[in-house]
Amino acid sequence: MNANAYIGLGANLGKPKDTFEKALDLISQFATIEKLSRLYHSAPFGFSEQPPFTNAAVSISTAHSPNDLLIRLQDTEKKLGKKVIHKNGPRIIDLDLLLWGDQIIETKELILPHPGILKRDFVLLPLLDLNPDLIHPAWGAKTLKSALSGLQTKFIENLPEDWNY
Repeated sequence: MNANAYIGLGANLGKPKDTFEKALDLISQFATIEKLSRLYHSAPFGFSEQPPFTNAAVSISTAHSPNDLLIRLQDTEKKLGKKVIHKNGPRIIDLDLLLWGDQIIETKELILPHPGILKRDFVLLPLLDLNPDLIHPAWGAKTLKSALSGLQTKFIENLPEDWNY
């Protein structure tokens, strides 16, 4: 059974766009890339003493379970050299499993939908690029657009950048 899933990409070390493309090459070995968002540039979240981030999102089709997909994404991060220097700190790559179909999961290893989706413009805007009508049962009546309009703090700094992968 194939499921649609959404993955968030973030980086602020090295050349994020190049790293994202390498990540997508690796992801395409275990999932089908359906659509890419634009690239967004944002101020750091949580730990401010670091360079700005580049963020994007990708929709995929996968036959892997949520847990197996998470393990494969973590393996991809390791292959690309991810090291956690500081919580919410600088990183060469961050791959977040945001959504896997309509699944609601809360385990030690995985929470779906990702708890930060509706609180961060650098996640909401790339998801809106991919699917402006995206909804999830866990969000009740809240939509991506209503969540974005209700945000108190915004991190996106410039206009988004198109990229071709």
